[in-house]
Amino acid sequence: MKLQESSASFSLFLILNSFLSGPAFAHQVTFYVHNKCPFPVWPATAANRGHPVIADGGFYLPSGETQRIVAPWDWNGRIWARTGCNFNSNWQPGCETGDCDGRLACNGLIGTPPVTLVQISLQADKSKPNFYDVSLVDGYNLPVSVTNKQTSPKCTIGGCSKSLKNWCPHELQVLNNNGEVVACKSACLAFNLDSFCCRNDYGSPEKCRPNVYSKIFKEACPSYYSYAFDSPPPLVNCAATEYFVTFCPSSWGGEYKST
Repeated sequence: MKLQESSASFSLFLILNSFLSGPAFAHQVTFYVHNKCPFPVWPATAANRGHPVIADGGFYLPSGETQRIVAPWDWNGRIWARTGCNFNSNWQPGCETGDCDGRLACNGLIGTPPVTLVQISLQADKSKPNFYDVSLVDGYNLPVSVTNKQTSPKCTIGGCSKSLKNWCPHELQVLNNNGEVVACKSACLAFNLDSFCCRNDYGSPEKCRPNVYSKIFKEACPSYYSYAFDSPPPLVNCAATEYFVTFCPSSWGGEYKST
């Protein structure tokens, strides 16, 4: 009799657990982060204020591999890739680009620019689309594409058509210890001028216009934000629960020679 009661209780536990965990799972969005670069990258995440850290804020991703990460259905934040990392020494920074205080798990810290940012705003109301974009407002370190699982054109942000590292003006270049270009600063980051940063007297679309540097960014990566008031806004809205974020979706001769 006791064995029957125990079995019945366990069966009831399984039913209740399935019932309770179902909606929680449905209230999540999955990102498959894929590395098509011919070298490892260290993807990182940072949540906007009031939202939780996901995927510990950062992880190692070898070339050719994919990592699945899950976010709450109303999550807001950013995803980027770090390059040239070494966390086995006391050197600072720990990465050539996108570093977060020398840590593998950024745990909420924002990466050091210049870095290509995937910016995400998920909607708690599943009848509404999610919003995302790729921004070069803080500069560039790697190309990235974003799409839903069905790869719908409406939901897709493509990669770059040219190597921005190869096209980066000398005054915007970030070099590693070997003298290789590993990132390209935005004009705002490089010169800190209101006219480039779209602030103060230039804090409106009418006053802050495309400049020679943002036009170089836009020509190389037409689907990304090239400066703060880029128009038409390259913002995607797409209702889905699974997305692919791919680093180095395309390749050009000298773009990926350094790690």
